[in-house]
Parts: sequence; C-alpha cells; structure tokens
Amino acid sequence: MNTRPEQLAAFDRLLTIMDELREQCPWDKKQTMQTLRHLTIEETYELGDAILDNDLEEVKKELGDILLHIVFYAKIGSETQDFDIADVANGICEKLINRHPHIYGDVKVENEEQVKQNWENIKLKEGKKSVLEGVPKGLPSLVKANRIQDKVSGVGFDWEHPEQVFEKLKEELGELQEEIEANNTDQMESEFGDVLFSMVNYARFLKINPENALERTNKKFIKRFQYLERKAKDAGKSMSDMTLAEMDVFWEEAKQL
Repeated sequence: MNTRPEQLAAFDRLLTIMDELREQCPWDKKQTMQTLRHLTIEETYELGDAILDNDLEEVKKELGDILLHIVFYAKIGSETQDFDIADVANGICEKLINRHPHIYGDVKVENEEQVKQNWENIKLKEGKKSVLEGVPKGLPSLVKANRIQDKVSGVGFDWEHPEQVFEKLKEELGELQEEIEANNTDQMESEFGDVLFSMVNYARFLKINPENALERTNKKFIKRFQYLERKAKDAGKSMSDMTLAEMDVFWEEAKQL
C-alpha cells in the first residue's frame, strides 16, 4: 500500500490536473454544479453496484470518479471564492471531531447505539430543529424509510425487540388485507406503504440493509430470467408462446446455477 506522503502526492496530482482541465478543456470549462449534479448521482449508483457485486477493482475506479467530482465542485467553489478543497476537508474534520466526543473529549460510551444517540443529540445542539432534517428529500423511498427509522432510533424512538416489530408487521398486513377485501383503492395504497415501512423497520432490527437486500433479489431475478430467455431461444421457442409450466422448467434450472 502507498505511504502517507505518496497518498498526499497523489491527491496533489489530482488537484493539479483539475486546475489544468478547468483552464484548458472546453468541456470541463463549461461545467457548473448544476450540470455535474446528475453525473454525480449516476457515479454514486455505479459505486453502489460495484460494492454489491464485491468487485473491488471496480470499487476503486468508481471511488476515483466520485473523488474527481468532489474536487470538481471544490474547484468551482474556489472560483467564486465561496470555498475550496481545504475548506471542504477542514469542515468535515471539525464535524467529525465535534461529533465524536468519546474520542476527542471526555464522554464515555459503552456501545455503537450510544455513539448514534450522541451523534443525533449533538446535531440538535448544532442548531438542527429536527433529527429528520438530515434525510435528503430526493432519496429513493426505500432508502429514505431506512434513514428515517435510523435517525429517530438515535434519539430513543424505537421498539425494544425484533419480535415487537414483527407483530407490528403482521398487524399492518392484516389492515392491508381488510382494505383489499373492501376494495378501497386509496386505503390499499396507504396500508401497503405501512407494510413496506414495517418491513424496512424489521430489516433494520435484523441488521439487514433493505436496499441491499432488494437489489440482491433484483440481480438474482434478472440472472434467472435471462437464463430462461436464452434457453427458450436455444429451444427455438418464443416465450410468449410458452406455458408457465414450460417456463418453470427453465426457471428451476436457473435456480440451481
């Protein structure tokens, strides 16, 4: 692995290249924070894919892409004299020091949960009006639900045992079934949302990331369905003309791979 001086030299090299691109490249010169935003989101999702695939070489590449974006935003900020990369780095350093009084102060903690509780309480002391202010509005709903529950748990608003959450889930499923039987479309949607929210909560108690779990299933389904498509094509059949029983044969084969 690289030494600290080598790491600093590599970062300095990136800063130098960013300066040169901003001055000389027609594309880079035109970019703004607004034009980079959607690209940053895309790069973040690509990093997430690489992490789920446990492709460490790809993780390294995607981290580089995101680091480039961070440097790019900081460069734009320096041009307007609002902030630069040093301000960004120092800002997060100060935040980490302030929010880890058990490391940089005299606060004692016994476990991870106490660290999380301290974190949320410190943020409120910093001027946050709600512990939920830190949940981005644009997050996908599944991720947002997980973050909401994690945030409120940090200030003690939580169930005590997984069994309680599971009972709540069963209760929500029952309420959903009642609305289905009543054919109340609007309430069906509302209760379905409650079921999903409870599922996310239960996953949290089981130490499962619901986003990762669902994406894992997505990837598994895609792999199996594409196997089915290939086998149907090899057999000279169109899937639209196959019976479910015929497709199920290939599906069961795919599950063994």
